[in-house]
Amino acid sequence: MTQSNPASRDAVEALLARARARRSLSQPTANAEAPDEPAAQIGQSADDIPASSYRIDQFDAYQTLKLQKALADQAGLENPFFRVHEGIASATSRIDGAEVLNFATYNYLDLNGHPAVAEAAFKAIRQYGVSASASRLVSGERPPHQALEQALATLYGVDDAVVFVSGHATNVTAIATLLGPRDLIIHDRLIHNSVYEGAKLSGAQRRGVAHNDYRAVDALLTRERGRFEKVLIVVEGVYSMDGDIAPLDELVALKKKHKALLMVDEAHALGVLGRAGRGSQEHFGLAPGDVDIWMGTLSKTLCGCGGFIAGCFELIELMKLTAPGFVFSVGMPPALAAASTKALELMLEEPERAAALQANGRYFIEQANAAGLEVGRSAGYSVVPVMIGGSVRAARLSTALGKRGLNVQPITYPAVEEGEARLRFFVTSAHSKAQIREAVTLVAETLAELKATHGDE
Repeated sequence: MTQSNPASRDAVEALLARARARRSLSQPTANAEAPDEPAAQIGQSADDIPASSYRIDQFDAYQTLKLQKALADQAGLENPFFRVHEGIASATSRIDGAEVLNFATYNYLDLNGHPAVAEAAFKAIRQYGVSASASRLVSGERPPHQALEQALATLYGVDDAVVFVSGHATNVTAIATLLGPRDLIIHDRLIHNSVYEGAKLSGAQRRGVAHNDYRAVDALLTRERGRFEKVLIVVEGVYSMDGDIAPLDELVALKKKHKALLMVDEAHALGVLGRAGRGSQEHFGLAPGDVDIWMGTLSKTLCGCGGFIAGCFELIELMKLTAPGFVFSVGMPPALAAASTKALELMLEEPERAAALQANGRYFIEQANAAGLEVGRSAGYSVVPVMIGGSVRAARLSTALGKRGLNVQPITYPAVEEGEARLRFFVTSAHSKAQIREAVTLVAETLAELKATHGDE
């Protein structure tokens, strides 16, 4: 059994310590209340300013990246990221000229590349070109934007919707627009980075609660609701790293009890939950007004790019007239809006796609359990993590699987806690049972070989 170099272990620990320190500064803590203090004085004159303050190559973050690469090279790890796909990524894809079994795509309902979706985009390009050429507020408004927003509002049974050019920016700008220093944001501890960033930008106080612990939300609001004007509870419909589901029925009751706002990020739930893939609302049988702010992305089931907010007229008016990420940004390309509208139509017309995805998710969990693989908290829908442990082992495993024709990405620290590294499988309606069995078998066999070769690294 190969033993790790002690010097390498020390370097890894140093790297992790530095990364933890940066992470604690970049993400809100459970009790973040006060604004940042002014920076300490670091020099009396320009001559005293260290290079790490004005040379990008000396920035601490860049030095950490260099250290990560050096450690990866020393350990013989290949970079598993930025692999070039040479065609449409579905259940299979083409990388380096070879067909691979693919579990690293958001193409949940296999609508990317669908002839009707492509034709909708082509038609919009012929009529409107490839860009809106301006912010929608000024002169970038086009009929495909309005059609998509009306379709999304109808989907959730709400008054209106608005689409943004970036899914990440949708959360950032929406939260920062709606909340301020007199307010409180309560978020799940495993919430997406975009919510963290929006919460920081808003200036509101923030509380992180244990994952899916609605009782902790109740206790927190019982204790502190009176201290704040607005309170926003933010959760994900399906969690992007763990694949489990927020307890929305309980959270709806709590938001009504405490007169709070509830926001649900549907990025990995739309097209995935519910009989026809309508998402968390359909899955839980919620009334349209039970959730104040529906957020989602257009890059997954709806195979476009960007994000959306859906809700009451007043919410959407605020977004369209005051949210910086909308007002000061170019409008979504009309072709993408048209493509997403057509994908949404197909999703509703063909509910068998969502049914196939759900069946595949359950089958993946069954096969993984039978093979002795740990799938964490996954509910067996669109996201299934296979828990590996150490970040180095996860990276090695992803690379080894790639060479055996299975494309799946590792999720390592600091995206997840050290010791909780995983391979994240995206399950789609296009995967066959045979492909799922093959993937699980490859992971189990390759993981066993790596453990025998490299021990507990």
